[in-house]
Amino acid sequence: MDHKTLLKKIKLSIQLMELHDENPFKIRSYQSALISLERGDQDIMELENAELAKIQGVGKSMVDAIQQLKVTDTFPFLEELLAKTPEGILEVLQIKGLGPKKIKILWNELGITSTHELMEACQSGKVAKIKGFGEKTQNTIIANLEFTASNSGKWLYADIEEMVAQLEETFHVLAPSSMLAIVGDFTRKMEIITEAEFLIASDELASVKSKIKGMESIEWILLESGPRTLRGKLKDIDLRVSIHFCSPEDFLWKKLSLVAAPLHLENLVDDKESMARKLQKKNYVTEEEFFSINNLQFIPAEMREGYGEIELAKENKIPELLTEKDLKGILHNHSTYSDGKHSLRQMAEYCRELGYEYLGISDHSKTAFYAGGLTEDQILKQHQEIDQLNIEMAPFRIFKGIESDILSDGKLDYSDEILASFDFIVASVHSILNMDVNRATNRLITAIENPYTTILGHPTGRLLLRRQGYPIDHKAIIDACASNNVVIEINANPWRLDLDWRWVSYALEQGVMLSINPDAHAMEGYSDMKYGVLVGRKGGLNKPMTLNAMNADEIGNYFGAKLEKITVKK
Repeated sequence: MDHKTLLKKIKLSIQLMELHDENPFKIRSYQSALISLERGDQDIMELENAELAKIQGVGKSMVDAIQQLKVTDTFPFLEELLAKTPEGILEVLQIKGLGPKKIKILWNELGITSTHELMEACQSGKVAKIKGFGEKTQNTIIANLEFTASNSGKWLYADIEEMVAQLEETFHVLAPSSMLAIVGDFTRKMEIITEAEFLIASDELASVKSKIKGMESIEWILLESGPRTLRGKLKDIDLRVSIHFCSPEDFLWKKLSLVAAPLHLENLVDDKESMARKLQKKNYVTEEEFFSINNLQFIPAEMREGYGEIELAKENKIPELLTEKDLKGILHNHSTYSDGKHSLRQMAEYCRELGYEYLGISDHSKTAFYAGGLTEDQILKQHQEIDQLNIEMAPFRIFKGIESDILSDGKLDYSDEILASFDFIVASVHSILNMDVNRATNRLITAIENPYTTILGHPTGRLLLRRQGYPIDHKAIIDACASNNVVIEINANPWRLDLDWRWVSYALEQGVMLSINPDAHAMEGYSDMKYGVLVGRKGGLNKPMTLNAMNADEIGNYFGAKLEKITVKK
């Protein structure tokens, strides 16, 4: 049990209470406690009962429940609710767009207790006939069910980092004298991982395989395995595991082959031979030598995708890729002024502690009322606090920003006078995500053409494994940013990673700068910066083309010059 898992258990209990029509006052008390716990600064697992009781909305029953969760991973009331809930209903609760109340209707009227039954009911048109649903809702449910099914067994890179590292350590312990490497999509830092792949080389493969087969944490699928491969699935989570075996003599070329994407291996290095054929020659003893003898610049592992990197390597045009150390500041962050967990001061002080030179605060704008978007009066108050903190914390600097909602017509949701009061504007879409590609693209281009737009935030609005992004013409959007000197965000939140890495190279070709932004809603959100760097590196991003690789003075001048240009035009 940890902090996040504990909160998920409380949230589940609230959903089940709503499903079973429990006392509404009790539901509200749990909801109030959950909100307070989510917005708190401390790890619940480290709080004593007396400290928990001091948190607003956390009563004695909630304190007791938390204490029991810490010890037993559950509590009596949750077990009581689960006992009267069909197991399949828990899966249905995970389907986007279906809350407990609607699920209860489906359960009562159609006897639906699983996602399979729900899909059958939708496909037969039964759901559309229920009052309050209709054909549009039915089609949405079908789309969400299909999306969920297509993502089964898939994981965010960030969510399985620790698990892959643990597996690697286990294999080291079981086969200490063997050669070991992580290979496959994980090594290339893909945003979605479906399989943890490893390569092991040893002169005693039979002994090594026997030890690994004895691992209790993996359910081996022998029908899919072979003499040189073991395939299975972790018992605790739905993640496939594959282990490739070879002799020590074959380790290097096997590793290079298994790290690379199939498209990379298929690409021709010269008129006659592909990358795969060159690797099979085994006429090299290091990775560096392989690229050198084939007249190629070294290609970093994360770029070996088959997206033009071989042509770049032939011409020695792969740049020195961006690193986390290159970043001097953090832009696009939220505070308690809107829906953030920590205060402006806390966000700034922690940013400084991490060694950054500046923080760009960009709370939600007024249209995002559901996220505590700032009114004009609140903006003035925040700016006054920023001015005071900048005096107190110098030379560290806080830049005044806002995440301005892009309205349905592409306009931003403040007057020019208000927009001019900020150092920078992150323009983002948060609503009406069902436009067709033409409307969605024109909407973004209108926002990009607003002279106050500094950065286009999370361009597609996608939430990986949760929600597809809205359709846009990426080329048209990037071209518009190039024409209007607008930076594109690589949103570093592991659920977003948007701009997609596949479009980074095109943006760079058009001279569009990118900004690695965590979209942090809490201090710990700053740690997501590394995932944005990984996305940038996959697309060939370097320091000169990264906005927040500028130091505090440089980016201050950059913001100032953009605003001055607007003033001159007027």
